[in-house]
Amino acid sequence: MSFIGSGNLAWHLAPALDNAGFAVKEVYSPNPSHAGALVERLYEADVKASLDFSTSPSKIFVIAATDDAIADIAKEIVLPEDSILVHTSGAQPLSVLGYAATSSTGVFYPLQTFSKSRKIDLAAVPFFVESENSDTEKVLTAMAKSVSKHVFKITSQERKALHVAAVFASNFTNHMLLLSQEIMKDNSLSFDWLKPLISETLNKSLTIGPENAQTGPARRGDFETLDHHLEFLTGEDEEVAELYKVISQHIIDRYQK
Repeated sequence: MSFIGSGNLAWHLAPALDNAGFAVKEVYSPNPSHAGALVERLYEADVKASLDFSTSPSKIFVIAATDDAIADIAKEIVLPEDSILVHTSGAQPLSVLGYAATSSTGVFYPLQTFSKSRKIDLAAVPFFVESENSDTEKVLTAMAKSVSKHVFKITSQERKALHVAAVFASNFTNHMLLLSQEIMKDNSLSFDWLKPLISETLNKSLTIGPENAQTGPARRGDFETLDHHLEFLTGEDEEVAELYKVISQHIIDRYQK
């Protein structure tokens, strides 16, 4: 197996597959030092200097690169015969690999946020596989099951919906926490004071469901408090005030019918 890319996802996925018996032999990155750092986490891998894998011992090639780089990599990569080429993106369709010089293509998508500095229990991460080739699908399913207890087949259209939902659940949620942290900092308050609330909110939402867990002034239709908040935020940051207004109005429209 060879990895094209050495970012956050590859940092976790390549060693996990390596340990699970899917030996990683090569790592390519536009930045050789990044590839070298990942190779040090693997048993017998080498840094690959180019996308010419024509003499590679690998059969499976995993593109773990940014979404906008996948199509170009698929066009440029030179593969041995009977190779399997997959990407790990949640947003890109299977068809983005259509120009690759192999008919055995697929998607191998772990639904999780990855950072090099944090350990991830991949056994708890859902993996989603897709391929129009039944043999390739079996290989990807076996790969996923070697590192995760939660493996599912999915289409590109379904994965698009999944990825959009994941952006709301993860990326947007984290951005709200950032704005919250900045409000606390700007007013010389400790963000730590909010951590029990954040923890309980997430746990409650996962336990009883987001709709039942919703609280707050917009949920109650407390327009006086909403006005006070908007007045405060307008004096601090008009863009954040507008964001507060839009989200609050969306909550009001949903619950005050």
